[in-house]
Amino acid sequence: MQRIMVLRWGHRPRDERLTTHVALTARAFNASGMILADVEDRQIKKTIEDVVSKWGGSFFFQMGAPWKTVVQNWKAKGGIVVHLTAYGENIQSSTVLQRIREMDKDMLIIVGSRKVPGEFFSSDISDFNVAVGNQPHSECSSLAVFLDRFYQGKGLVKGFQDAELRIVPQKHGKKMLS
Repeated sequence: MQRIMVLRWGHRPRDERLTTHVALTARAFNASGMILADVEDRQIKKTIEDVVSKWGGSFFFQMGAPWKTVVQNWKAKGGIVVHLTAYGENIQSSTVLQRIREMDKDMLIIVGSRKVPGEFFSSDISDFNVAVGNQPHSECSSLAVFLDRFYQGKGLVKGFQDAELRIVPQKHGKKMLS
């Protein structure tokens, strides 16, 4: 199975909550981990590590690495880079998802938080520019839709190893096991 990493670019202090949600979405939808590029935010790291400790899984969170170095190292190891952007090939009306699956390579998914540099769209950086819709939208929603479509909905039923807490799905009410 392909290893999937998320690279969060452009994090600003006001983005703390949304960056945390990007990491939680990546984890819930079966990414292996997330790299917060170019900056360090210890609170987000602690939050994500606490979630993994309680809810299980092997998701990891790294921060501070320069985005360009991350991309270059990823490509040097044979991985592909998918840039999620409203300007990319539409996930519904193109064959982009099929072409990504057929490559069967580890994938680094870039999600931004502010206007990304133009070079992100070039083939030197991104092997694929993918849009979940060609309208402005949240990077968190684009990541969720992309990963759900990539895993064809099967990622949402995955169990997480070593979980201290588990939700028991039910029609009404809330039930958790610890």
